[in-house]
Amino acid sequence: MADETPKKKKNNQFTIMKDDSNDGHGGYGVGSISLENISPVIIDPGEDLAYVDMDAMHARSKIERRVKIVPNRDEVPNGKLYWMVWVTVNRGQKGPYYHGLGACEFVVDRSIKRAYKSMPEHVNNMDKSMKGKVVVDHMDDHSKQLLGKFLREFSAEMWENAPEELKQPFE
Repeated sequence: MADETPKKKKNNQFTIMKDDSNDGHGGYGVGSISLENISPVIIDPGEDLAYVDMDAMHARSKIERRVKIVPNRDEVPNGKLYWMVWVTVNRGQKGPYYHGLGACEFVVDRSIKRAYKSMPEHVNNMDKSMKGKVVVDHMDDHSKQLLGKFLREFSAEMWENAPEELKQPFE
């Protein structure tokens, strides 16, 4: 018998996961990093696309599926370039705003089922994003333009409330 439960529609928004695991009790997990306000945005410069893919939080994004991740970029010489950008959102007196950005290169070659990503780069740039830093200077201009356009169109309010240091690389 076929499963007739309706499929849940995926939300394309900047909300992550509620992580009140320690809720002030002082036990296991105290002092751990909160990922509550961070979202991964995938930039596909070849297709002129930018979109939120929450599955990237667990290394299961659309671009990461069905490929073996290798730590050496030379093993993926003919790969397609993507960018995974860790976008941190915060709330200030004026309301929500883009707080930090950390862009990471991701190269995929579906023909050999291999992909390159630097785990240290992802961890470090995610951390920098959460701390309000903007790490996008190493992106190509086209990809950077796609990201800037996506952020402005996704939420004009968060863009307007963002610090000038965050907006500057996109002008």
